[in-house]
Amino acid sequence: MLPTAFTPKLFSLLREGYAFDTAKADILAGLTVAIVALPLAMALGIASGASPDKGLVTAVVAGFLISFLGGSRVQIGGPTGAFIVVVFSVIANHGYDGLLLATLLAGVILIIAGYARFGQVIRYIPYPVITGFTAGIAVIIASSQVKDFLGLDIQDVPAEFIPKWQAYFGHLSSTDLATLTIGAMGLAVILLLKRFAPKWPGYLIAVALASLSVYALHLPIDTIGSRFPDIPSGLPWPSLPAWDMGKFLEIVPSAFTIAFLAGIEALLSATVADGMTGYKHRPNQELVGQGVANIASTLFGGLPATGAIARTATNVKSGGKTPMAGIFHAVFILVFILFLTDIMAFVPLAALSAILFVVAWNMSEIQHFLHIFRLSKSDRLVMLLTFALTVLVDLTVAIGVGVTLASLLFMHQMSQSASFYTQGRKIRDTSGDVKEIENQRDELPEGVEVFRITGPIFFGMAGTMLETLQAMGEMPKILILRMKLVPYMDVAGLNAMKNLIKTCESKGSKVVISGLQEQPKDMLSRAGIQDNRDTILIVPSYDEAINLSVQLSSAEQPT
Repeated sequence: MLPTAFTPKLFSLLREGYAFDTAKADILAGLTVAIVALPLAMALGIASGASPDKGLVTAVVAGFLISFLGGSRVQIGGPTGAFIVVVFSVIANHGYDGLLLATLLAGVILIIAGYARFGQVIRYIPYPVITGFTAGIAVIIASSQVKDFLGLDIQDVPAEFIPKWQAYFGHLSSTDLATLTIGAMGLAVILLLKRFAPKWPGYLIAVALASLSVYALHLPIDTIGSRFPDIPSGLPWPSLPAWDMGKFLEIVPSAFTIAFLAGIEALLSATVADGMTGYKHRPNQELVGQGVANIASTLFGGLPATGAIARTATNVKSGGKTPMAGIFHAVFILVFILFLTDIMAFVPLAALSAILFVVAWNMSEIQHFLHIFRLSKSDRLVMLLTFALTVLVDLTVAIGVGVTLASLLFMHQMSQSASFYTQGRKIRDTSGDVKEIENQRDELPEGVEVFRITGPIFFGMAGTMLETLQAMGEMPKILILRMKLVPYMDVAGLNAMKNLIKTCESKGSKVVISGLQEQPKDMLSRAGIQDNRDTILIVPSYDEAINLSVQLSSAEQPT
């Protein structure tokens, strides 16, 4: 029997029973989400450089398995805007087979990450990095839709951000009024319904009205049927993607990027759902479910998939109770594919661009972006650099540089918060409700010096310790190290401690260490630094260190 952490949420809930009322609520929620997801899946498939049927296949296959094997009660999975940039790039550089191979490997990575219990670790990605690359992706998505929204006559749109906009401005005179009108109408319908009738399926209504307008008025604008004339009705037979070792090695970085994005967005979506429902998801099983779903999507020729925050929120608001709602959502989309393929051919690309403009705006989370911008300079720097690199360079580079910079700035802040200084007078060593002995004396005994250390001792402050000791000039006979406020020590900090103690021993000084916490105490013990009752003495509290230093000083004074 699987441990609870690796049991799909659906299995646990079905053991408890599945009532008719719950099933009814899940069916209605699944239908509602499917109506929202249908036009969105087509739009995401086209924007990714693939075709609308690829987005629909992903919504069915991955959507089914993410609900079936995931760790959340209400997660809805499928293609998302976060993948557009990396998917478009992989297809452009390695072809669609390269994307399938990268997605397959990403699925394996996610499964390994889940069973390695990385579901908790992945949460430690700095929030400014997530906000920066998410906003950057939003800008790229919006930029990629300008041509279809305006109907510009551009044969090959440059992939890079700046050349792309140069091409747009250079071809503004070719704007097609009919295309722009249909796109603007679709955008207006979505925004108005979101404002005045938020429960209505704005995406589907906008696409339906735009399609009817194009059909009724015989408008000569690009539609799904004109650009993708051979859309299959149904799911393809599963098969493995073609591969060789050279291509495999080329797509490894992209696979890790896809896995990273899938893991981050899935866990963010599940966390949002927890806040809406009051339940708690299983993060490690969620990663496993995401991995299996991406592998299966590959076998059916689909795109990368993950948990979708907007669709998950729609599921909750529509009354979805269990993962069956996500399964019903996938089944309904499959029904639409089987019976509505001919109608989909009339959908104008400008209307799908309008949908993606709204998706991009929602992804940008402008309020969070501005909130972080008003915070500390370090968070602002990390976010803006990640944002700029995402838009102008590459998503993988942006994430790597953003995380590295955030880590360096954090370590700098930790080294600034940690301190190592001499103390000429005794200071109470209290923290919280802990109380020390009350008989505190004002002056230290002759020949005794105290070093008070606060914060973690790691490589960021290791050099400070010896510098402070050397700056004292004459070495004291007894050096007390107050370490009650040191929660952690790394190897560099340990080496600094060893060098400090060795310097004291070479000068004939004794070292008294007080208030060691468990982790630093264990590190010192492993390094062989223990109480030898001669040159190194370790005591529980500062008061005992003072009393011991008095005894040692008295013993050394001539009688």
